[in-house]
Amino acid sequence: MKILALNGSLRARSSNGAVLRSALALTDATSATADIAALPHFDPDQDAEGATPPAPVAALRRAVADADAVLIVSPEYAHGVPGVLKNALDWLVSSAELLGKPTAVLTASPSPTGAAHAHEQLRETLRMMSAGVIPDACRDLTAIGPKTDQATGTVTDPATLQDLRTALAALTAATARPAQSPNSRLAFP
Repeated sequence: MKILALNGSLRARSSNGAVLRSALALTDATSATADIAALPHFDPDQDAEGATPPAPVAALRRAVADADAVLIVSPEYAHGVPGVLKNALDWLVSSAELLGKPTAVLTASPSPTGAAHAHEQLRETLRMMSAGVIPDACRDLTAIGPKTDQATGTVTDPATLQDLRTALAALTAATARPAQSPNSRLAFP
């Protein structure tokens, strides 16, 4: 199994980076982290039918296509998703690589209320994109600061590590199930 990770924080020593590293260390899956900082600003004219996407966009799309699952880790900025992460998702909207792909969302914040706004925004955006969001693989981690070790850049809190282990197990299990058509999840009256 191969997991592609997208980190919504560009800070070198971010707590979200610690969550990402710790989560990936808890699975036997092969993993890679996409360089979303290299993406140009989304421009529909560069993504029109017949257009060749910029090289970093093509690389992101290939990485998503080659992955069995996607793990998105993000902070919350001003009650929202960081622009760099939303930009990456915008580049994936018009392509089919994320369609039905098992996807986990982990948000982390130093706030005791967590990153609930960004968490819900990400899940809604991914649902709209027909990604295979796995509810049991999604977590909003609150008050993350003291639960990490800045020297090692990892999560050290046993309860948080267990929560990450459970989330990654759900993501892994979802890759073992046959893919569902995104439309089969829709209920019509």
